[in-house]
Amino acid sequence: MSTYERRVAGKRLKRIDGIGKVTGKHVYASDFALPGMLFGKILRSTEAHARIVRLDVSKALALPGVRTILSAQDIPQILFGTAVKDRPVFAADVVRFRGEAIAAVAATSLEIAEAAVRAIEIAYEPLPAVFDMEEALKPGAPLVHGAWGDYQALPVLDREGNISGRSSMAGGDIEAGFAECYRVYEHRFTTQHVHPGYTEPRTAIASWDGNGDVSVWCNTQLPFDMKNMLAEVLDLPASKVRVVVPGIGGGFGGKLRVGVEHFAAWLARRSKRPVKIVTTSEEELTDAYPRQPTVITLRTGVSKDGILIAREGRVLLDCGAYANSGPATAALALQMLAGPYRTPHFSYESVAVYTNKGSTGSFRAPAGPMGNFAVESQIDLIADDLGIDPLEFRLRNVYREGDKGPAGDTVSSVSIEESLRRAADAIGWKDRKPGPDGGKSRGKGLACSWWLTTGGSSGVYVKINPDGTVTVVSGAVEIGTGAMTGAAQILAEELGVDLGDINATDVDTHLSPYDYGAQGSRTAFSVGNACIAAAQDLRRQIGELVGPLWNVAPESVRLEGKGVVSGNNRLSLAEVAALSQRTGGGLISHGTFIQPMPTFDPTRVRNHPLPAWTSHSFHTHAVDLSVDDVTGEVSINRYVVAQDVGFAINPTYIEGQIEGGVAQGIGQALSEEIVYEGGRVLNANLTDYKMPTMMDMPRVECILIEKPSVNGPYGAKGVGEPPCIQPPAAIANAIAAATGVRIQTLPITAEKIALARLKDGD
Repeated sequence: MSTYERRVAGKRLKRIDGIGKVTGKHVYASDFALPGMLFGKILRSTEAHARIVRLDVSKALALPGVRTILSAQDIPQILFGTAVKDRPVFAADVVRFRGEAIAAVAATSLEIAEAAVRAIEIAYEPLPAVFDMEEALKPGAPLVHGAWGDYQALPVLDREGNISGRSSMAGGDIEAGFAECYRVYEHRFTTQHVHPGYTEPRTAIASWDGNGDVSVWCNTQLPFDMKNMLAEVLDLPASKVRVVVPGIGGGFGGKLRVGVEHFAAWLARRSKRPVKIVTTSEEELTDAYPRQPTVITLRTGVSKDGILIAREGRVLLDCGAYANSGPATAALALQMLAGPYRTPHFSYESVAVYTNKGSTGSFRAPAGPMGNFAVESQIDLIADDLGIDPLEFRLRNVYREGDKGPAGDTVSSVSIEESLRRAADAIGWKDRKPGPDGGKSRGKGLACSWWLTTGGSSGVYVKINPDGTVTVVSGAVEIGTGAMTGAAQILAEELGVDLGDINATDVDTHLSPYDYGAQGSRTAFSVGNACIAAAQDLRRQIGELVGPLWNVAPESVRLEGKGVVSGNNRLSLAEVAALSQRTGGGLISHGTFIQPMPTFDPTRVRNHPLPAWTSHSFHTHAVDLSVDDVTGEVSINRYVVAQDVGFAINPTYIEGQIEGGVAQGIGQALSEEIVYEGGRVLNANLTDYKMPTMMDMPRVECILIEKPSVNGPYGAKGVGEPPCIQPPAAIANAIAAATGVRIQTLPITAEKIALARLKDGD
């Protein structure tokens, strides 16, 4: 079916959950409440690394209205974690970062719970701490986890001491490659802690029933993963844990893992009352899952005419006190060091490192902005040194259809050249350095990259109701990535109905089919494919139902115009659904999808949990900006994104994803940073943590490229994560074009620019 024939998919239709959200009627997890509910608060460590020598809750427990206080001594000592089971619910003997949970209180009001936390008496014995990744790797450095060797971990991980995971990729002959190079360049780049910046804080409400089953209403992105994790830390069969997501006010990867759900569940269990916990801004900035800081070193060799020959790279990634997704994120950085460029000789290593800081996580496009900032900054440095236009340098080296990726996998549906040319044309690239502009210096920069569409299973239940409407039940949470509207457009297209005829339900792990989760740019892609599978089954059922009535072959029956048609025969979908209920069990189907893993060369990778990427997408960002000659302040004049989306299921939806991703990328590029000093966060509030506002955002010009993927619905590719990858590099390159100053550490603040210009002037 060609694009122009589609009635619903590919159209700029309104979100099916939009009215409730803009009118304030939509119920989010933070809105949810239960009768008789208590309020929970967490006592958090004031030390970065210390032994707990005394914990006295007696005064707090005596306060009127306090119902329960829990600490490590009150619950089973179960360790949990994503890649390494290294984290306790409450710190038992040792705290490993400032902000780690030590005890939890449930009380009849939030104010009483807060007072009880303040009344808990605690004493520490300080222990040696390590806050710098490179220091943590030195012989004799303090161990964040002295018993690291006793932890359960994924078999693929290579661990030792303060290293929670180490991965590598290699191809060709790196020594021979460098030997034949015309020039070799070495650079070091650093990036910072960045919070995902979701509007709704992490929230959980837990309640137990008389059968010993627990229900948790929360705003997790991974309901089924949360269900299993809660079963583990509560020492229950998974069948006795129910997770419901009423609504989620932003996630961006920051709500993939447990936040406060386990605390709420334990408090509710002991107090025999429902308990609600909502994090504060301070808690979000001290104990959440921000983007990991990195130190990236690159050594790249080229020919005289600007062809990449050899590259060697190392990524150090700061996990904080617990591994969480750090080893996997560090491994993903290796593909970022590689692509989207053909490099015959390469050797990349990633090291995920423990430090005595808050645990980090999988913020949107994990490893993407960090690796891209290093690679694309160095590409410009090399091109300028060789006297080659940076756009031309990229075009000489980017992937072509059928090239081999770093793991030996075949790269297909390649659109990187088109995205580069269209973004450059749109920004007016020929005038890359416009020069002085009324007390400001003006310049243009671009950055390109690639990304994957994550796999994992998705399932849907689809039912055609007697009134002709359709209900779809999915296990995927809607966080703006198309779990509802995008997938519903595909389903409506397949069933011949309008988008308004599709009803979608909230996720409830007791009722919804399994879904891998709202992550990895996979939601509309995977759920959409599951909807196609369910629709195919429904068409089969309908054909078998009405074919004998009309004396036609079942496969000749079509669904169109809210009806069922074969030749001159026609029934409305409502009539067929009602007939099915009278003669059978109704029109109900179950569709599933899991993306196949591509073939790769295992000799090229070591200890990598995701060595080959699926359904690649390609994208280029271009920016025109001005830098104040005195203050160093950056003003963005124009911002262009050329992104390959495969097939635009809903162009408006996709443009919204791009605009939001660019906003987050601009924040990482210019202002956002969780600032640590001696293990303490100095800016644990939304005044000093500088996220961009609408007043800081330029208009984002979107160019949607449609180079169909093999596996996506109608050729769609994942679109949610790529928009935040390139802004730091594109902006750094534009600043360098404008000022001649190259900043190799994020964020690129006005102060850094001004100081660098003064230094150059000296």
